[in-house]
Amino acid sequence: MSKSISSQRTSVRYRSRLLQPEADRHPDTHPLTWRLRDDGEVIWLDEYLRKDGYQSVRAALDNGNPQAIIATMKDANVRGRGGAGFSAGLKWSLTLQGGNMPRGYLICNADEMEPGTFKDRLLMEQQPHLLIEGMILGALANNSFYGYIFLRGEYVEAARVLNRALDEAREAGWLGADINGSGFDFDIAVHTGAGRYICGEETALINSLEGKRANPRAKPPFPGQSGAWGKPSVVNNVETLCNVPAVILKGADWYQALSGDRTDDGGSKLYGVSGPVEKPGLWELPMGTTGAEILERAGGMRANRSLKAWLPGGASTGFLLPEHLDLPLDFDTVGKEGSRLGTGLLTVVPQEQSMVALMRNLEEFFARESCGWCTPCRDGLPWTVKLLRALELGQGETGDIELLDKLAADCGPGLTFCAHAPGAAMPLQTALKHFRQEFEQGVGKPRGKAHPDPIPVGEV
Repeated sequence: MSKSISSQRTSVRYRSRLLQPEADRHPDTHPLTWRLRDDGEVIWLDEYLRKDGYQSVRAALDNGNPQAIIATMKDANVRGRGGAGFSAGLKWSLTLQGGNMPRGYLICNADEMEPGTFKDRLLMEQQPHLLIEGMILGALANNSFYGYIFLRGEYVEAARVLNRALDEAREAGWLGADINGSGFDFDIAVHTGAGRYICGEETALINSLEGKRANPRAKPPFPGQSGAWGKPSVVNNVETLCNVPAVILKGADWYQALSGDRTDDGGSKLYGVSGPVEKPGLWELPMGTTGAEILERAGGMRANRSLKAWLPGGASTGFLLPEHLDLPLDFDTVGKEGSRLGTGLLTVVPQEQSMVALMRNLEEFFARESCGWCTPCRDGLPWTVKLLRALELGQGETGDIELLDKLAADCGPGLTFCAHAPGAAMPLQTALKHFRQEFEQGVGKPRGKAHPDPIPVGEV
């Protein structure tokens, strides 16, 4: 490891660490990170332009065919990198535009609050113009007149960098009126959030952007038909938008080939690891890279630690076991194993970690972050916390584990307004599936009805 990368690992400023030296990153294989410097300094406009910056915007504006951008994105099969894995090109094709339809908004979801996830922060803090370029292309494809970067409030450094980069882009004519003499107008503002995990859900994010309480909206209508302030709006993740410039510049076939024969999902992916490993951090790797290879790049588990389980993409994904490490990490393969790829950043769990305590910690987070809009989430998640606390203390009662099963099932897909409750249920369901004996050890002798007293409002 180079000295400069090593210094990033111990720096307070750079906590999102890319553990690949510049010499190993190339434009044809690492579209997201090849421009990044080993010293972690920001790629400002002059350097970005020297490294082919804004060439895809220039080409798209010269082409004058926004629908060609959408077609290329669909052919490349760029799937959303925020966790859902929905086709970005298909999403864009559903945006209402043309005729008397008003121009709408292009919104970047930069509210990176998924526990164990820190990939978007790297891109925003060190390469802001790549995101801006991707947003311009997205706006051109969706006929958007204004863009917002909805940024996690705690990302103070990212806000500083993005605002300076936006000023650079405006001064150079890449934002504002008549971009590059094309007649296309588009500008972007940074909007910092107030610290709510639920704003990762696109319609809750839109409500918050409008100054309302961050509750999810009933769908339909979808944001592409009626989004921010009633206008057609598109919401995409940071990493998703950062993929767009290279796709438009190099084409769909090139992008598809990046993953080789590992998966049908094209492109590269920012993978990462956190937890008790030797070298936690980030790597840009072909989509479909196995968990074993990523864990190997992280130096394996720390001394005297062994792997018990792992989350493939944040706290809202399901637990997998060591025997699943050889699976290609793509959206469909991981889904078939009862989990989700999510953000693609692995969280490893050592053998000595109590799964009951771990789940209690996770469910406390999800219960606190519930917006309270629907009953299974608002009432069900605090009850899971109460049951898990009792089991952790060995004070569980007969029927508690079965009740956890029921509560998790009641929070499943299609039973709530958004994916918050299903995301909270998935790790619980898989923990109960793979480590049920640990939960059973928390059941003591029956002492009457199980927990008749409700949780006081505000306790969780």
